[in-house]
Amino acid sequence: MRALDAAPVDTTPAEAHPRLSEAAAEAWIPHTCFKNGPPGRIGVELELLVVDARHPGGSAAHFPRHRYPALLRDLADGGLDGRLTVEPGGQVELSSRPGPTLVHTVDAVHRDLSALHHRAARCGAGLVGIGADPVRPPRRIADHPRYVAMEQYLDAWGPAARTMMCATASVQINVEAGVLNPAACHSGGTRSAPPPPRDVAARWELLRAVGPALVAAFANSSMWARRPTGWKSFRQAAWMDLDPSRTDWPTGHPGEDLAATWTRCALDAPLMLVRRENGRWIAPRGVTFRDWLRHGRTAVPDRHPPTTDDLAYHLTTLFPPVRPRGHLEIRFIDAQPGDWWTVPTAVVAALLADHAAWQEARDACGPIQDRWRDAARVGLGDAELFKAANRVLQAAATALGRDPATTSLAGQVQQYLERWTARGRCPADDPPDGSLGGPQISRIDDDAREQSS
Repeated sequence: MRALDAAPVDTTPAEAHPRLSEAAAEAWIPHTCFKNGPPGRIGVELELLVVDARHPGGSAAHFPRHRYPALLRDLADGGLDGRLTVEPGGQVELSSRPGPTLVHTVDAVHRDLSALHHRAARCGAGLVGIGADPVRPPRRIADHPRYVAMEQYLDAWGPAARTMMCATASVQINVEAGVLNPAACHSGGTRSAPPPPRDVAARWELLRAVGPALVAAFANSSMWARRPTGWKSFRQAAWMDLDPSRTDWPTGHPGEDLAATWTRCALDAPLMLVRRENGRWIAPRGVTFRDWLRHGRTAVPDRHPPTTDDLAYHLTTLFPPVRPRGHLEIRFIDAQPGDWWTVPTAVVAALLADHAAWQEARDACGPIQDRWRDAARVGLGDAELFKAANRVLQAAATALGRDPATTSLAGQVQQYLERWTARGRCPADDPPDGSLGGPQISRIDDDAREQSS
């Protein structure tokens, strides 16, 4: 959903395009979405709401649209390790490069964020980590045809569409998918401390199992239009109210592996948009990508039959809780206040890298692994979710503490536990004081960071 990711329209004459067959599409998706490589690297994408620090109303005011071009130029003015992009409602997103280790990635993002906050302040802007705007109504500032078409398509599911597009923010964690050959996934390690599974399906299933616990622990969007919503994660609620064919977990058929399931679901998802050189990108209602493959101009009369480039672009319009993009993009965690984004990042990394943490998380989350809606609504107010989230975060803190390189991050996870999770609370329980900032804009205590390092 990043504006700068909107690829240009291919204007090559239709007759020059090799038509993509259904069989070719079914072969292309698994090899593109599930790269065969050993896990290890990790990346982070941080979305932040932009507020007008110069307005008399403070952060309760939208940043003026006419000042956005200058703001974005200043924010992206060199020196960043990661990449800066903008969302439809003006949220900015910092995407790190995939780092070789958790510590490398966290340090790089910290440096970039420090620069961005200083640059934003010079422009009279503030960057806020919160899952959904608690004050301001959704406002789309991006006029790219992608977002116009997306808005029209998703409006069929009600107001959740514009909320999601223009007024939400998340911490997205990117991890390697793993290897495709399960037989090669358990080499190494010792009898007492075997390595965690490295195959794609196992990593996917772990992320799915722990998802509700992490949604509950890191919920940070309880307010909307200055009122309590009845949800701890209103952002997650918005996603769950949208088109399930592109936002839900793909459902497998008997005997079908993960890659085949994702391929089938991706091809059977309706077209959200169709890129055109001129005119709007609105897609014919109810036409799936498979329909377009099979029927060409009969399905989409004003476009040549789809190409691999069209298929790649179609995949960017699918938003499951974990999205396979060669790596696995974890999408279900609310943006966090201050520096607390490091905690969900470290927790996910630890669960995937440490066998004991992996097993503890799987055992803890068995009873709650499908309770996504409950996690979003009540957070840790539910006894089972409370118990699971505490076990998961404690297992991650313990795993991080075993490695001298990550003891500081272990301390931050422990501090988060003591501040929120162990008390049955999450950041959503510290609502803003009528602005977007308020007491939520808190940072990990310097003293605690020094003590844990």
